[in-house]
Amino acid sequence: MAEALGLASSVITVIDLSAKVALWCSEYYANVKYARDDIERLQREAQGLKATLERVQSLCDGPNGVKLQESQSLREAVKDCKKQLDQLETKLEPRTTNKLMSRYGMRALRWPLKSKEVDGIMKKLGNCKDNISFCLQVDQEVQILDIHQKIVLDKLLSADNAEFDSHDEEHNARCYQGTRVELLRQIDTWASNRGSERIFWLNGMAGTGKSTISRTVAQTFADKGDLGASFFFKRGEGDRGHAGMFITTIATQLIQKLPSLAPHVQNAIEADPGISKKALKQQFDTLVLQPLGKIRIHPQKSSSTVIVIDALDECDLKIQTHPQKSSSIVIVIDALDECDREEDVRTIIRLFSQVKHITSIQIKFFLTSRPELPIRLGFEDISGKYEGLALHQIPEPIIKEDISAFLEHQLAMIREDYNKSVTQNRKLPAYWPGHTTIQSLVGMAVPLFIFATTVCRFINDRKCGQPNDQLAKVLKYETRSQASKLDATYLPVLDQLLVGVTISERRGIVEEFRQVIGSIIILASPLPATSLDRLLGVPEGTVDSRTDLLHSVLSVPSRPDHPIRLLHLSFRDFLVDTEKRETNPFWVDEKDAHNKLFLADFSPLQLYSSALTFAPKKSIIRHTFRNYIPDWIVQEPNTDLEWNAVLQTLEGHSREVSSVAFSHDSKLLVSVSHDRTVKIWDTATGTLQQTLEGHSGSVSSVAFSHDSKLLASASADKTVKVWDAATGMLQRSLEGHSREVSSVAFSHDSKLLASASYDSTVKVWDVATGTLQQTLEGQSGGVTSVTFSHNSKLLASASHDKTVKVWNAATGMLQRTLEGHSREVSSVAFSHDSKLLASASYDSTVKVWDVATGTLQQTLEGQSGGVTSVAFSHDSKLLASADRTAKVWDAATGTLQQTLDVNGYISTLSFDVTNSTLITNIGCLNVNTTGFLTSPISSQEVGGKSDRKGLGISGNWVVWNDENLLWLPPGFRGHNSSISYTGSTLAIGCSTGNVFVIGVSINIIRSCYS
Repeated sequence: MAEALGLASSVITVIDLSAKVALWCSEYYANVKYARDDIERLQREAQGLKATLERVQSLCDGPNGVKLQESQSLREAVKDCKKQLDQLETKLEPRTTNKLMSRYGMRALRWPLKSKEVDGIMKKLGNCKDNISFCLQVDQEVQILDIHQKIVLDKLLSADNAEFDSHDEEHNARCYQGTRVELLRQIDTWASNRGSERIFWLNGMAGTGKSTISRTVAQTFADKGDLGASFFFKRGEGDRGHAGMFITTIATQLIQKLPSLAPHVQNAIEADPGISKKALKQQFDTLVLQPLGKIRIHPQKSSSTVIVIDALDECDLKIQTHPQKSSSIVIVIDALDECDREEDVRTIIRLFSQVKHITSIQIKFFLTSRPELPIRLGFEDISGKYEGLALHQIPEPIIKEDISAFLEHQLAMIREDYNKSVTQNRKLPAYWPGHTTIQSLVGMAVPLFIFATTVCRFINDRKCGQPNDQLAKVLKYETRSQASKLDATYLPVLDQLLVGVTISERRGIVEEFRQVIGSIIILASPLPATSLDRLLGVPEGTVDSRTDLLHSVLSVPSRPDHPIRLLHLSFRDFLVDTEKRETNPFWVDEKDAHNKLFLADFSPLQLYSSALTFAPKKSIIRHTFRNYIPDWIVQEPNTDLEWNAVLQTLEGHSREVSSVAFSHDSKLLVSVSHDRTVKIWDTATGTLQQTLEGHSGSVSSVAFSHDSKLLASASADKTVKVWDAATGMLQRSLEGHSREVSSVAFSHDSKLLASASYDSTVKVWDVATGTLQQTLEGQSGGVTSVTFSHNSKLLASASHDKTVKVWNAATGMLQRTLEGHSREVSSVAFSHDSKLLASASYDSTVKVWDVATGTLQQTLEGQSGGVTSVAFSHDSKLLASADRTAKVWDAATGTLQQTLDVNGYISTLSFDVTNSTLITNIGCLNVNTTGFLTSPISSQEVGGKSDRKGLGISGNWVVWNDENLLWLPPGFRGHNSSISYTGSTLAIGCSTGNVFVIGVSINIIRSCYS
């Protein structure tokens, strides 16, 4: 910004100077009779210069002024112009020699310049004007190129994270200082030598450090301004694993390096808009080769562009008209062997050999890969047109020296970091691990650099043990056998998974390892742990627990939404090596792993079949897609004719849901369960927001504060916990009850919290401080329910002693005892105007009381079983009660308005703010329509894992030989004792009393799964 202000200020100054010079010339012209031609010439030049500078000023004030003001060449031109005008003004400034004339302000004008001087000044000022005009022209051309560049970059597809300096490559290793010195020097010499071949192929077996060298080479050329592009292939990393976007990614980076390519590439795209999808050869010719042949760069010395391509086996430049030194533009391609199509690999090699015909600029390619057959054949096709080096040909003493230097440095860092974190008596000695130990590790490593890096990560992994113990585990595998180098690299990491386990536990760990890690190593694109849990159908957290001790071989991110990746492809090679089937306990059958992953991936498609099979007979979806019900279902289950009253089903709890509540802003729904958890859901989408854990017993009741900021949960562990509804953080745990807490409620002003317990008491707590305000005693049985009036003045409690008690919330004084029920009272609720109180009882009645007088207003009868819950609508006009049905009553008259039959036991019930929906522990019911509820909110899985072959039930699925066939919606599930099956028929008895029969064709199933 300072430079920009400096340019603008300088331009104004020079404009003023040129104006002064022109003015002096006018005065001289008027008063001096001789040299008028010279004066006139100089005046015109000054005025022309002023006009040019006024144009600069106008452009500086325009929309592209910032970029213009950043031009170093323009600043220099203006600076030179100011210098010339300063000198000229000094010469033109009249000097009065007569003291008398000076006293009266008179001066004698005398033209101070000779004709030859004027010629010299004219030439200098003309040069200044020309230089400034040239800078403006260049700036205009740059702006045009910028426009071309933006247009082209928007049209070209580019593979994410393929560049060497992408975020994915950020923490991957570069060559340690002082290592690979001769190799890096050789590569630098090749790049700068105009007579060298255009391709350099560095090959080596897995783990020899090819990608580390590629990153170092790319960084070195980038620092020197010679890197044209880079592409790091990586199998299983989306677009980095194939050549589909390879050419367009290289072209994109080259345009950023050489903006003058942009108009030529733009013309090519306009001529063929689909070029990005064409064959590799056509893409390369059109987007790279031909545009490079059309640009002209005139360096002072030979100039080349190097393109670095690493791992070929795994299939910011301004305009510089005068490079300062001899160089090439290098394109770096890494891990070409990880490109997934062998034909593409050979094509890429052949295409690169064609750049030798480009003479305007020297493009070079640096490639790395394993020496696999397709790549060797590709280089045979261009024999004599490349330079190459095999890493295994590097003398062993040099490799040993490099690995030794790396290990000494890394282990010293591990020692220092460890010693900083432990007490004096646990610190490692200053000489740890010692020269002899390092040389043993070097001997185990040569020629695999991956051994050294993996071992260092393993030794530094504090989850597995302290460094000295970890080092001892590694040294147990000391070997000189080349065939077992990968064993020594990876077995120390894996064997720790089996330490201290029984034979039966060992089988389970290995099987789970093959399921989880076997999937990770073969995935086409890496997935986060949570996504893997869902894909594999394993409990949440399984993938995390299985990868906890594998951080030295896997990249396990701290964020749950980031994918788990292989640190090096050799780990996959080690696990799937068929020759290690008998010797490696963690061997993964690659074909079997692919098959299981395919079936897991295919499972969601079976949900569509389930949706059609169990949809109501007259539903639009079933009518439209009737022909897509699987052929193997020959007898369909009996389903409803129409959709029921269920609005939404939320699944996630592993046991019965005991209570639910909406936040008062209706944005959140909270559910609690006998699985000891509290879950918070988004009501708009049904997605799970938080799972709150901390209770050691079943959670029985939950309530939101009326400002929706807090929620309270009551538990059989005798505590009440208060949580932050937005973050899920535990605010406080309230203790004091001697038995299970059955109910919890906030006052309407959110200042008080009441808890009821089977210890026959009600406790009132201060929400802000968590201090106990009152203990209300007087019930002779366990208190089952508690609620505040909406004016926060009263508190009502229901009890097993068949009574309801009303208390003063502020003082704790008993106001009255309401009697009339013949069995336990299960629930109480105030109307929203605080005038009525309803009580529900196991005597199958609901009673409505006048709060002010305590008189009984209504006794509502009609429930067939004990009434478990009662609630008023927000306008106080309706009253709902529940047992195995939900009934809606007119609160004023007591007349029954609606009955909703449900398939489960309703333990909690409330209206939403619109009074049109009932929220229950088994679903959300629409009070405007009747229906048959078949989708409870609980996702408790019933039915154990089938241990038989053929047709059966496993959890929520109909299975064939333990492969999932058909998902059972919650309302169609039964317990083990209620499931019966013959060879081709399943009968499922549900808790509702309904029995569903499904008949299948075994022959069709066999043909599908053969």
